[in-house]
Amino acid sequence: MSKLSIIAIRKDLVITAALTGAAAIAPLFGQQLVTGTIVNAALFLAVLLSGFRAAAAVAVVPSMIALAAGTLPAALAAMVPYIMVSNIALAGIFAFSRRFGYWAAASVAVLAKFGILVLSAAVVLTAITHGSVQLALASMMGWPQLITAILGGVVAYGINLKLKDKN
Repeated sequence: MSKLSIIAIRKDLVITAALTGAAAIAPLFGQQLVTGTIVNAALFLAVLLSGFRAAAAVAVVPSMIALAAGTLPAALAAMVPYIMVSNIALAGIFAFSRRFGYWAAASVAVLAKFGILVLSAAVVLTAITHGSVQLALASMMGWPQLITAILGGVVAYGINLKLKDKN
């Protein structure tokens, strides 16, 4: 392996670690709008800067931290695997679709994430809750997720532009 390959691998590891760290601390803010935007921005940036594998690593951490730290309501624990899947889907679809342009890829990825969360929340939360609790929890998996995914895409785009300007 050449020195250039080692440097590239180390750079990817540093970027992945930094984005995973940002995504890991995001749930500690306790505000869905802030947390979701940071996590989604980290997912988009991971794809842009290090590729899908890095983004997949970033995708699983925030939900585990939120559950462990108690910032995710315990009743949503059953949703954690679906949140992880939706994050991985966002990253994978974005990575696969980038050849169609940033905004087209981000739009499809955001809508896929939103669809996965809304559908899984409808099924899972119907099975484990009912009434106003079900509605409150399902609402957390609905429009706020769409908004934070869009904002994350916008933030990542801006950061990526700044990074390109520096290089």
